[in-house]
Amino acid sequence: MNSFCVAEPTQGKIPSTRLAGGVGLLLTVLMGCGPKAHIPLRPADLPGLLPPTDSGAVLARSLAPVLYLQRDETFPLARAVAVVHPLKRIIAYHLLWRDDVNGSWIPFTVPTDQEIVWVGYDSTKAPTEVWAYWHGTILHTKWPKSQVAINVQWGKHGSLPRGLDEADLPALRTLNFFYASTMFLLPDILLSNTMRKGPLGFFHSYKRYRDFSRPMLLAPRLDGVVRTTDPNRVLRAFFGKYSRKPAWPPGI
Repeated sequence: MNSFCVAEPTQGKIPSTRLAGGVGLLLTVLMGCGPKAHIPLRPADLPGLLPPTDSGAVLARSLAPVLYLQRDETFPLARAVAVVHPLKRIIAYHLLWRDDVNGSWIPFTVPTDQEIVWVGYDSTKAPTEVWAYWHGTILHTKWPKSQVAINVQWGKHGSLPRGLDEADLPALRTLNFFYASTMFLLPDILLSNTMRKGPLGFFHSYKRYRDFSRPMLLAPRLDGVVRTTDPNRVLRAFFGKYSRKPAWPPGI
């Protein structure tokens, strides 16, 4: 991790004009270091893509979740790719959001936000399990053979299976914590906003933070469907540089 220290001046105070100039220079350097998102054009003829009539493509679209965005979400869903496992009854839905509300100014960070939802199904092709990537951990829940629904967190796009008991979320990764972070990380949000157009902050109640009331059908937004255990090549073609989060849940 990069670090810096501040030395005390040896003679008097730093003139305010010099201090302001130094701060301005630091901000200019930081603003110039943050990476820009370069999402490639959708590939027209990528080897391995399933045609719309393929049974795997039909299944992927039939099991695609409905995403329920927080009502104030501003970052668009830029790409979505479904990956059908060739040997097991599970489909991965890789979501690429345009950006994350935090950290966009940090040098060498990945400037887009990849999230993943996995849907497990039974012999009747009904959804029976859901996994979701949530800030470094993978949530898992049984699903009652009905439409899969996912709540999408404001600004950071963590995926929560709708109806999941929020008390089961890991410590320091609860919605309470992330709501608080919209306040204590406000300088980070503002600095990130100098790198790209985004929200200036979240200035609403906790109740509104949990208001996932904007439905988005994922099926018609899928840019491609593939059948593979290793989707990296396809994801790079659709996403460009991305975070490379786990392709499958543990044990798959």
